Amino acid sequence: MLKRIKQDIKVVFDRDPAAKSVIEVLLCYPGLHAIWLYRISNYLFKRGWVLVPRMICYFNRLLTGVDVHPGATIGDGLFIDHATGVVIGETCIIGNNVTLYQGVTLGGTGKEKGKRHPTIGNNVVVASGAKVLGSFMVGDNSKIGAGSVVLREVPPNSTVVGIPGRIVWHEGKKINRPDIDGIDLEHDDLPDPVAEMLHCMQRNMKRLEARIEQLEKELKQHDPEGV
Repeated sequence: MLKRIKQDIKVVFDRDPAAKSVIEVLLCYPGLHAIWLYRISNYLFKRGWVLVPRMICYFNRLLTGVDVHPGATIGDGLFIDHATGVVIGETCIIGNNVTLYQGVTLGGTGKEKGKRHPTIGNNVVVASGAKVLGSFMVGDNSKIGAGSVVLREVPPNSTVVGIPGRIVWHEGKKINRPDIDGIDLEHDDLPDPVAEMLHCMQRNMKRLEARIEQLEKELKQHDPEGV
């Protein structure tokens, strides 16, 4: 247990430059408190308890702002930054070294039974306000852009942005940050599909304007008097 607590504290220092001391992390990081409370509730939930784990879950939400169901499966190295508004559903599976920012929802899409929440691979970063809804896989080393709504499977090494979420980057650059165990936290460095579409429209308009000018010149050459 002590080894795992030390690892949790190390994760905070690795991924949050604002962390200054161990005491500060222990006392002032709700994301860390949320993970510890989840582990207690998950331990009891796996042994057949229902009410007490759900009460711990409710207390966890009041204390930290994180609503994580005790039935969720969470790997090592999870970091929840700022914590507020994070929701993790009952059948959600989270791999190792995952980073969640504030306002993230890992939820379902209806009242179906069984596996209804997403599976998040290793080294995944889900940026602020993103919603991943449904029973599908988000592949290893992927990034979900801020405010995105992801409704279908994401292959490994991909970047997803938009509503609904679209894959805009896949195997396009090497994800390798040795200073933080290979996890790329640059979730602000994402392509903008709307801006790319506007640039494309602008280029087409310029081509059309150039073509119109060319046709007008040809028309004047064939009919200089404009008859």
